[in-house]
Amino acid sequence: MRYKGNIYTEEGITMDATQRVRAILSFVQVADGGSFAAAARKLGVSSASVSKNVAGLERALGVRLMNRTTRTLKLTSEGVTFLEQARIALDALDLAVDTVAAQRVEPSGRVRISTSAAFGRDQLMPALPGLLERYPELSVEVDFDDRCIDLINEGYDLALRGGQIPDSALVSRTICGLNMALFASPAYLGRHGVPRTPQDLKQHKIINRRFLNGSYSKWSFRSMDGSIETFEPEASTVTLSSPEALTQAALLGLGIAQVGVHHAWPHLRAGTLKVVLNDCHHPGDYEMVLQYPHRALLAPRVHAVINYLLEVFSKDDFLHVPLKKLQSYLA
Repeated sequence: MRYKGNIYTEEGITMDATQRVRAILSFVQVADGGSFAAAARKLGVSSASVSKNVAGLERALGVRLMNRTTRTLKLTSEGVTFLEQARIALDALDLAVDTVAAQRVEPSGRVRISTSAAFGRDQLMPALPGLLERYPELSVEVDFDDRCIDLINEGYDLALRGGQIPDSALVSRTICGLNMALFASPAYLGRHGVPRTPQDLKQHKIINRRFLNGSYSKWSFRSMDGSIETFEPEASTVTLSSPEALTQAALLGLGIAQVGVHHAWPHLRAGTLKVVLNDCHHPGDYEMVLQYPHRALLAPRVHAVINYLLEVFSKDDFLHVPLKKLQSYLA
């Protein structure tokens, strides 16, 4: 098989660009519908035309894309590979149409977002009124879910996630660093004293976090030689699974908690929380990111939401508190 401009040739078989697109559409619809009849109804043509298009595509490619009998139809391994690439090509065509249309009309349609409960409540929700005012033709569906979701298979357009973000095929746009610190209420510190070294924590009540996978949050400290040492509480007074609950427990005087600075910041300013061991505690390497499946085939509605949220979050002072400001709130 050779490719010449818009013509595939093999043993005298030719297929120009128009025929090729028609054949690819037929093949994709057959794969989706499970039969030539279903594809024909979808495309508004006869079953014979669909069968002819698929057969012509197979001859032009020189491979069989599907095995069919009078009762069954199953893609070959080559068919599975070709279907995946064909979907990308068709998505690109849809994007081209959407991009041109977006130049004439406002972004419209539904955008599905997955976010953690705390970030969704405190940062995403306040951003929605401005988003929908700027783009009134948009609709937004938000799931508040702290589990690790499968963005593509579960049908989300984008996700807002925090922590140690693993490398993946997803595009990740950093919103902010999530600096951690140790906090306790003045009432607790008045009863139990202020720890001066990490070793002092063994005599204190610890509020620890357990993640949904069963692991526990580790506390890290800088040693005199610059190395990082990990403190793992032997026993926690309270163990909780959400960062906002840890903050609340610290406010209630239940012990010392490690939480994100953005969670504690309003309570520091109000004087209801104090920072401890700030001189040696390591803030971690956590971050909050906005993730989406791919950059090349981004629909205008999704692109508009991403750009708006990144703009709003960049101006959210709670998300960008410099660590040096914690010095004003030491116990």
